[in-house]
Amino acid sequence: MKRSLLLPLLLAAGLAAIAAATAFGPSGLGPGEAIRALLAGPPSGPDAATASLVVWELRLPRAVLAWVVGAALAFSGTIFQGLFRNPLADPFVIGVSGGASVGAVAAIAFGASISFLGLDTVPLFAFAGGVAAVAVVYLIGRSGGRASMETLLLAGLAVGAFCAALTTLLLWMNAGGIAEMVLWLMGHRDAVRWSHVGAALPYVALAAALGTAHARDLNALSMGEEQAQQLGVSVSRARRALLAAGTLAAAASVAVSGLIGFVGLIVPHAMRRLIGADHRRLLPEAALAGGAFLVIADTAARILPPSGLPLGIVTGLCGGPFFLYILKRKPAP
Repeated sequence: MKRSLLLPLLLAAGLAAIAAATAFGPSGLGPGEAIRALLAGPPSGPDAATASLVVWELRLPRAVLAWVVGAALAFSGTIFQGLFRNPLADPFVIGVSGGASVGAVAAIAFGASISFLGLDTVPLFAFAGGVAAVAVVYLIGRSGGRASMETLLLAGLAVGAFCAALTTLLLWMNAGGIAEMVLWLMGHRDAVRWSHVGAALPYVALAAALGTAHARDLNALSMGEEQAQQLGVSVSRARRALLAAGTLAAAASVAVSGLIGFVGLIVPHAMRRLIGADHRRLLPEAALAGGAFLVIADTAARILPPSGLPLGIVTGLCGGPFFLYILKRKPAP
């Protein structure tokens, strides 16, 4: 499909998904009333109508955050699949999810109370844990002044396994708070506020700018390091920048939404089959597709029985069969 057609279609799909998310919900507010409240603008004053409050303070921020998280996870997954030259890689392959899990569960277990740069306690600890885990992976994987992608992958698997063990230990030691911890790990998002969107957006925007600026380098790296060097790419510098972009996008997403699986794995893989492997086009279009996909999944989690499902369960139920379908097809280009 021509880029001139696909980009606006994906953008329109995201906007339509957000509009549908604001129109439907378990509160009993009808779609017509919800759309009228949306078109009327944000509520003002203490006497604002209930419909306006439900739409603008509950449904819309949740839908917008789902779009931001979905776009960030798909963008991050596209980067890591290109870097590792593996269409089955995902944003958490180098320890982001493991580190974020330890950080979030530790914050809940020890009752920490702190906020910084717009992030509350649990998101802040999750973000810090994810970034710290990737930093450890990079330091471990660095050998002789450089870090091969194979070594980084193995280090990521090792650090991820260690973090999983720490998370399990914290769960076992803090039975009183296990429900909150498990809900976070399943991607349960309740009482989403505009502040969550504002907290995640700067990090996601920075990651998007950094990754997009190195899209041409990612094209070269996806063919192999030797070919990239022959094309004049500074391999070490480009790889560090792309690792930072992918990690930042994934960590910011996990911090505000919990663990959401399959978006960063399935969406980039499917988009690569649709439009090819040119990352100058693939990065933005996969991000738009990921945003629309996660808004739809989140709406389904809210309205389909049993309503109120954690988003991570819905994406897992959708992503598992689709992933098996992809595996049965010929390899992606």
